[in-house]
Amino acid sequence: MKLNSIGLSASKSKVVSDDLNKLLANFQRYYQNLRGIHWNIRGKRFFDLHVKFEELYTDANIKVDEIAERILTLGGVPYHTFEDYISNAKVPVGKNISKDEEAIRLIVDSLQELLIIERAILETSAEASDEGTNAMMSDFITEQEKTVWMMKAWLAEEI
Repeated sequence: MKLNSIGLSASKSKVVSDDLNKLLANFQRYYQNLRGIHWNIRGKRFFDLHVKFEELYTDANIKVDEIAERILTLGGVPYHTFEDYISNAKVPVGKNISKDEEAIRLIVDSLQELLIIERAILETSAEASDEGTNAMMSDFITEQEKTVWMMKAWLAEEI
């Protein structure tokens, strides 16, 4: 078995890297959605939501960088074109969303899609003995589950 420079199977790392690229594409769309709702939110909850959406897109931007750097660490090349993002993202597109409930619903739907991808990566990274990716996914999942719970509480929906 050929090992990469961090001691993992090169072929298994390629699979993890490919999966991380799919996550990267989805995070880029999620990030853009958050920017859009941050810019376009209207109504009585504007001040609270405007700040919250900025907090979320700042966090998403950091995660995009972490994902790309992990792909590089594994020996891959991170997606970096809109074409790659569009063709690989499953997160819903939010366009011209200005109503509070519609914006929060977009966040919940997006995070649910990200969680599915991240849990699949957990399995792949475990098979590759890739603790670095596994730890990253675990951290993302823990944080995003809490955000889903909070957003669903805001929507007055059950988890």
